Amino acid sequence: MGASPALPRVHVAAAVVVRDGRILAAERAYGPHLGFELPGGKVEAGETALAACRRELREELGIEVQGVGGAPEPELLDTVRHRYDDFDLTMEVFLCEPVPGSRIEDGEHLRLLWLGRDELLSVAWLPADVELLERLQRRWTAFIPS
Repeated sequence: MGASPALPRVHVAAAVVVRDGRILAAERAYGPHLGFELPGGKVEAGETALAACRRELREELGIEVQGVGGAPEPELLDTVRHRYDDFDLTMEVFLCEPVPGSRIEDGEHLRLLWLGRDELLSVAWLPADVELLERLQRRWTAFIPS
């Protein structure tokens, strides 16, 4: 038996967007993989993951972000690797908050929810997000200010 063909590789940047002790969950409105996800999107050629994260949040939600607690830059929280049936995903996840005065204007998702620690896993997250969010829930106070 021969080796199975290599799956396409997809590199994305995503954000754990924090506000008032909660994080933002975005429900996908289209595509083969439906459910809740961390907002973000594909890293374009020549773009850093952080630049892609900022661009995607600007395009999808109309917000600019900064690091949690007013730090100038979002912090790389984790890099997630997940194999879907049709592609291999690498997702760089940044911890951030909207800059003061930002107002979310979403036109791409079915709905947006702000979830606290106790309700974080109460929605149907995409498989690539689940393990990260389980770890985040266990160590919530280390990452999410109240």
